[in-house]
Amino acid sequence: MTDRTACCGLRLNSIAMEAELTRARLGSNGIFRSSVKPRSLKAQASDDLESVDSLVPQSKSSGTVLPYVGVACLGAILFGYHLGVVNGALEYLAKDLGIAENTVVQGWVVSTLLAGATVGSFTGGALADKFGRTRTFQLDAIPLAIGAFLCATAQSVQTMIIGRLLAGIGIGVTSAIVPLYISEISPTEIRGALGSVNQLFICIGILAALVAGLPLAGNPLWWRTMFGIAIIPSILLALGMAFSPESPRWLFQQGKIPEAEKSIKTLFGKERVAEVMHDLMAAGQGSTEPEARWFDLFSSRYWKVVSVGAALFLFQQLAGINAVVYYSTSVFHRAGIASDVAASALVGAANVIGTAIASSLMDRQGRKSLLMTSFSGMAASMLLLSLSFTWKVLAPYSGTLAVLGTVLYVLSFSLGAGPVPALLLPEIFASRIRAKAVALSLGMHWITNFVIGLYFLSVVNKFGISSVYLGFSTVCLLAVLYIAGNVVETKGRSLEEIERALNPAV
Repeated sequence: MTDRTACCGLRLNSIAMEAELTRARLGSNGIFRSSVKPRSLKAQASDDLESVDSLVPQSKSSGTVLPYVGVACLGAILFGYHLGVVNGALEYLAKDLGIAENTVVQGWVVSTLLAGATVGSFTGGALADKFGRTRTFQLDAIPLAIGAFLCATAQSVQTMIIGRLLAGIGIGVTSAIVPLYISEISPTEIRGALGSVNQLFICIGILAALVAGLPLAGNPLWWRTMFGIAIIPSILLALGMAFSPESPRWLFQQGKIPEAEKSIKTLFGKERVAEVMHDLMAAGQGSTEPEARWFDLFSSRYWKVVSVGAALFLFQQLAGINAVVYYSTSVFHRAGIASDVAASALVGAANVIGTAIASSLMDRQGRKSLLMTSFSGMAASMLLLSLSFTWKVLAPYSGTLAVLGTVLYVLSFSLGAGPVPALLLPEIFASRIRAKAVALSLGMHWITNFVIGLYFLSVVNKFGISSVYLGFSTVCLLAVLYIAGNVVETKGRSLEEIERALNPAV
């Protein structure tokens, strides 16, 4: 169950985030200074950010960023592939390894990946800060490739579990550094679209794993090839990153100014070197402050914005994506669709379509708008699913409504709740805490994912699926209220502008 969930997810306390915005100042340039008393928190935030837009015009990029985003997205493909590959292969590898009758050990084969991902997500940020983004990708390719090799050649369940653990560590690191790297190398005007491509390639990785399982029916040993396939993109990722530019923001933070300028020229074009360097110098924190420690994330200066990141991933998982994807097979069976492949294909198609739509809307509609629309649609879909199980008047249409509710839920999720958090987090975190804060938030994602996967069936058995779905609908509504009051819009603003607004030096 848990690996199917993460294909779509990747995915509660009220915090007055706008209070940080009202304190935003840029000392030397005076961009955020105002002699007018703020009318309100949100009004001041809007004025501050609009003043940046007017004073720091942005030219169009002539650099080449797409190939490097594509290389980074090999990590996203591996993320999705490792999550999905066990779905079709589990029955066959269980027979081959002699655990067909031991569902507990089979569960370990599945869930060990999530345990490894939790570890990897917490270490990814520290590695990215110490070694840089591109070098961390290369280091991450090692457990990804070795884990795939061990799974493909396993002659015992112990070897299989070790391989899954290593692959999990690899995708945990990937989940942290792919959105981080893409956000830091993307031009402001298309950062939303490129950032959401991460989620799209995760979905593509899942579909690739499903397609890779098609020969299993005629060749029971094909499961080994399925795991072995993942070695190829791991090697390509390492090779591709050897030729990819390092994040200019990380280079600037390390004081490597000439290297930062060279990277900017490659990514954005030589005409934007001065503009981007101006932004980096104005933000200033990379060159004047030491690297953040883990405890700094919980300081009064950063905790409010860090807690927003953690809350978004909590809402993403507590909104029921695990349950819907896990329960989709029985829902489709109820509607008369007996094929698991058809059910998976329909849910997967809805996910890919929704993510593609989100990519096109991210820089037009904005992150906050898509999040609120997404969670609202999920709430309505969950309510429909709940009623389809309980209302007698709907009994003749229950199967159709259940399928409709499932597809609408996954479509709504992929429009915002799935892709936006991983995109928004690197945007709202200050440069000196960005890698660690993203890692912390993604660690919250994996922990919540694991806990829900562990206890979901027990809760369903105790309270009934209809009540659980109704609870998920309530969580989605709470998420809408939380986002409305605590999440700021970031479209069209550079990372440095957002950093100066949300994370003023104190």
